[in-house]
Amino acid sequence: MIDNLENFQSFFSIEYILVGMAGIILYLLYYVYSKDADYNKNIRSIASVVEELNREIYYLKKNMTETQKSIQKSSRGMSDEEIYQEIERSVYDMVQPLSYGLKQMQENIQTIDVSVDSRVSNLENGVKQFSIPTSVNGNDDEKILSLYKQGITIDTISKELNISKPEVEFVLKINKIK
Repeated sequence: MIDNLENFQSFFSIEYILVGMAGIILYLLYYVYSKDADYNKNIRSIASVVEELNREIYYLKKNMTETQKSIQKSSRGMSDEEIYQEIERSVYDMVQPLSYGLKQMQENIQTIDVSVDSRVSNLENGVKQFSIPTSVNGNDDEKILSLYKQGITIDTISKELNISKPEVEFVLKINKIK
């Protein structure tokens, strides 16, 4: 009867641990969900920048065609070298704002990437802090697995090693034996 009471108390404390861990996991899920909303907002702002760049590209193409037409009209009085230099200047003037916009987008993406990496590592560290109950350690794990493979029952293993039956079942489940 005393063993049953001790097993019940150990199981009851494990239930509290599991409920606590479930609460922490739910909090982590809420945290990830809220941060996902922030990332979506950042992505929308990047999309608007891309849309502006596309609009600018359209106007630059339009300007380039007009410049080409004006060069063709005035090319009768210009040499081939002068035409080449004029086209080069026009292209440089059109590409410079695009280059600046792309650099800004690259910096924003790098900032978001660093932020995501740091948050993922923080989450990983938080999950690593969850530990197996203190009475179960590596040596007990090996003993439990060895005894179970020899055909000894879970009740006998828990009594022999002075640990609760749920802890023995926990070790077997972690090692995918039961």
